Amino acid sequence: MSIAKSIRSSLAKASWIREMFEQGQRLKAQYGADQVFDFSLGNPTLEPPLQVHETLLRLIQEPELGMHRYMPNPGVPSVRSFIAKSLRAETTYAFQTEDIVMCVGAGGGLNVAFKALLDPGDEVLTLAPYFVEYGFYAQNHGGVLKVASTTSDFQIDLDAVSEALSPQTKIVLINTPNNPTGVVYSQDSINALGKLLTEKEQEYGHPIFLISDDPYRHILFDNLPKSNVFLAHANTMLITSHSKDLGLAGERIGFIALHPEAEDRQAIQDGLALTTRILGFVNAPALMQRILPHLEGATVSVETYQNLRDLFYEALTGMGFEIVRPQGAFYMFPQSPLPDDVEFVKCAQEERVLLVPGSGFGCPGYFRVSYCFSEEMIRRSFPYFEKLARRFNL
Repeated sequence: MSIAKSIRSSLAKASWIREMFEQGQRLKAQYGADQVFDFSLGNPTLEPPLQVHETLLRLIQEPELGMHRYMPNPGVPSVRSFIAKSLRAETTYAFQTEDIVMCVGAGGGLNVAFKALLDPGDEVLTLAPYFVEYGFYAQNHGGVLKVASTTSDFQIDLDAVSEALSPQTKIVLINTPNNPTGVVYSQDSINALGKLLTEKEQEYGHPIFLISDDPYRHILFDNLPKSNVFLAHANTMLITSHSKDLGLAGERIGFIALHPEAEDRQAIQDGLALTTRILGFVNAPALMQRILPHLEGATVSVETYQNLRDLFYEALTGMGFEIVRPQGAFYMFPQSPLPDDVEFVKCAQEERVLLVPGSGFGCPGYFRVSYCFSEEMIRRSFPYFEKLARRFNL
């Protein structure tokens, strides 16, 4: 067989995702797309803020000389300096231009960081539930994904993390606000995690990098304060994109930020610059980089997402579904009425509702609902969720 063994194995693990997608396509062909309620994708539907289009138009009408040419591998220096300045203001740490690497979305950034840090057999520890691609990203670079459980409300469980850490742990990867739960980790909980990692670094004799995968960091509800991973641990990276906060998922623009007090700071800066090139990303999209300094403070309507959260959460809990109330992002993670969450998702398809089983996020017994859709579509789905609720006597 021509395909690589590792990819063949990955395809087998992801077969349920493909099967679910294909079944969704069949249902839409049978009933019409507007009669099938697809909450499976986290593809933001809010349009970018007006400033995005205005800035793009200005750059096209008044182009900077050479703005479409190659640039230094880490990105446009002036854009990186702008981000460093913003992080200095946010954290008081002395971020410099060299601490910032522009990346092709957060997924590209995670691959660049993993390539720079991992040796074969090194472990990447993450918390369940977690984004489905993390295991593939670790595998890409010879790493091994390990998983620690969280508390009953999906918060950091320090005892579980401590038990899962080992001398082979090179990276601890967190995601807040979390996909798929919408849960937000408080600054106190992240600080406690950082303290634990510092203790383990001393015990193991090598750095453990705390990496925060943060594409939802600006989508917070109920006036929650924004936590910051840099305040918790020196060996830290923040990796983010503007896919969600600016509605630019298709433009693949984000950045990696390295803590200015990280061990081997210069070597890591150089490693990130090299790995973004040898992985084939070379540069993040030039035009998208150049708009960022003109968009400080701009976001999609977080209030819209919060209102959709309230609408969906109140409706589903009113039907009897058990849900930890989301605090950010645009996902909910209800408990499955069936112990077999994959079977429940198949039952939901029979009612024309498309969901994602929690097993895909390393957390069986739950399912993910994405609510980055119109209020009208969400409301029309309620009778179908009610059928599900009645079917399982909720």
